[in-house]
Amino acid sequence: MFDSLSDRFEGIFTKLRGRGRLGEAEIDEVLAEIRLALLEADVNLAVVKELLARIKARCLAADLSKSLTPDQQVIKIVHDELVTILGGETLRITYASRPPTVVLMAGLQGAGKTTATAKLARWFKQQGRNPILVGADLQRPAAVEQLRVLGGQVGVPVFSEASDPVSVARAGIEAARDRGRDVCIIDTAGRLAVDAEMMDQVRQVSAAVQPDYTFLVIDAMTGQDAVGVAEAFHATLALDGVILSKLDGDARGGAALSVKEVIGRPIAFASTGEKIADFDQFHPNRMADRILGMGDVLTLIEKVEQTYDAESAARAEQAMLEGHFTLDDFLDQLQQIRKMGPLQNIIGMMPGIPKELKNAEVGENEIGRVEAIIRSMTAEERSKPDLISGSRRTRIANGSGTSTTEVNQLLKQFKEMAKMMKRFGGAGKTKSTKNNKKGKRRMPSLPGMPNLNELPNFNDLN
Repeated sequence: MFDSLSDRFEGIFTKLRGRGRLGEAEIDEVLAEIRLALLEADVNLAVVKELLARIKARCLAADLSKSLTPDQQVIKIVHDELVTILGGETLRITYASRPPTVVLMAGLQGAGKTTATAKLARWFKQQGRNPILVGADLQRPAAVEQLRVLGGQVGVPVFSEASDPVSVARAGIEAARDRGRDVCIIDTAGRLAVDAEMMDQVRQVSAAVQPDYTFLVIDAMTGQDAVGVAEAFHATLALDGVILSKLDGDARGGAALSVKEVIGRPIAFASTGEKIADFDQFHPNRMADRILGMGDVLTLIEKVEQTYDAESAARAEQAMLEGHFTLDDFLDQLQQIRKMGPLQNIIGMMPGIPKELKNAEVGENEIGRVEAIIRSMTAEERSKPDLISGSRRTRIANGSGTSTTEVNQLLKQFKEMAKMMKRFGGAGKTKSTKNNKKGKRRMPSLPGMPNLNELPNFNDLN
């Protein structure tokens, strides 16, 4: 979503590099370009003005760091102020002393509210909680059934009954207590647009259950319209935070950069893909890193920790270091990486990735073709790729529904990758021992990918 904005910032900061001094005229020139970039990203005008005023005031301050070059100083200030408008700190979720902790979900139809409700339940499960979902959206046909299906996917029970939304919400909380569930998430009705009837209904539900958290789900792809929706709901409900859906879309992303400043409530979570696992807590500092093209290594580490099979990774790393990394190992690691979500999102989290690769269309179809090619090989061919002659390559292409050119390309890339992995693996193993002694949080080694534990951190500029 922020690719275009990231490209604009990259161009702005590239012009700054190498300048020995930045006076007020040069700073104004930079700010004018930043203003245009933010407005093109559909950021609220009032937010843009406030952001630029803060950046300019700090750039002209006398107490700038002496350890940074002028361009580094500006980049750091922009980064810090982006973090501020994105919310400053990650919303810390606390729990009711007398369970259950009640969470009320609100939003318009089509914003992804019901799906976000199930994703949030899965997130609570990952935190060691025992949630229950309550279907109080009795307005939309099949809304409760949709919630039941999604609840089944995440392993969370769903409560509902044919009465009225307030009664369902109250009964759902009692059901949570009876079943020993410590988090109760209530899905309320939405409309195609904000209207008095919808607002009155969600207000009544909120008054009846007195939720510990009220989250508004807004569609990040609707830009300024999403901010208007947030303002309307905030005038009716005591919102605790916003959940951004469809943050993986190709819209301009102005909602994410505007909502906190406009309504004074943080972005709590973000849905980053269609899969039920594509859901994360929102970290303002990490999002600012990504917008400025610095990657998001911490979120990538968390995804690896949640989805990666440590034993499989250890076997692959050992094989790699010993020079016995096979196509079977490669296929296994490819499947592990796919579990972390859309590959394009994973690439976007890695700092230092060339713009061309970030913009490349790397999708499930391409990965599927690679898997098909490898599965069309015999066990001996997968363990000893050098055996694959011209006739075998033709057979593999026919069996996988691909071309011999694609087979040749995969084998060539695998050979080059194996050489690269041996270099990364050797260096990573030596350094991992040192870092583990220091108690640092480390990312499991991913064969075929650079050692992310050794990448520079922008916060080192502090």
